[in-house]
Amino acid sequence: MQDLTEGVARFRRDVFPAKAELFAHLATTHRPSTLFISCSDARVVPELITGSEPGELFVIRTAGNLVPAYAPGIDGIAASIEYAVAALGVTDIVICGHSACGAMTALAESHDMGALPTTADWLRHADAARARTTTAGVDALVRGNVRAQLANLVTHPSVARALTRGTVTLHGWCYDIGSGTVEQLDVVNPFAVTA
Repeated sequence: MQDLTEGVARFRRDVFPAKAELFAHLATTHRPSTLFISCSDARVVPELITGSEPGELFVIRTAGNLVPAYAPGIDGIAASIEYAVAALGVTDIVICGHSACGAMTALAESHDMGALPTTADWLRHADAARARTTTAGVDALVRGNVRAQLANLVTHPSVARALTRGTVTLHGWCYDIGSGTVEQLDVVNPFAVTA
């Protein structure tokens, strides 16, 4: 906790004064352009990877960057997606997987999840990725999972409406922790109007 307390002190002393005008603007304005869905992994920091300033990204972080398919009911992830798309009007949505993902490693290597029953239940949202990924290994599953979560994302009514109107674009990324590279995956808009 001491590290966090010292970090807050450094923020107030060094960072905040240099960006005081930005923070004054952000105190009354919230207009991020991008919804960025990434893994909860502490090594994946969306703002750092993208060089974004405060206020530019609306971030959702979940274990395995999983996005459950839409279902009626109370769901914090669905509510955050709906808010970003329908209320904030984001124009881009990125789902970002990453190398050495613990969730994908557990699935690819069939780890015993008996001691983590809630985590095991959560990881079932990656079943489609496992079923569709024909190449063995964690890296292939990470890519397959990004594509599967994009497919889940379009089941959300706010996303489907925005795609139909052409007001949002989907992106699939894979971030390599060791090299700092980002691979952009091909993404197909299922709602695109073709001539």
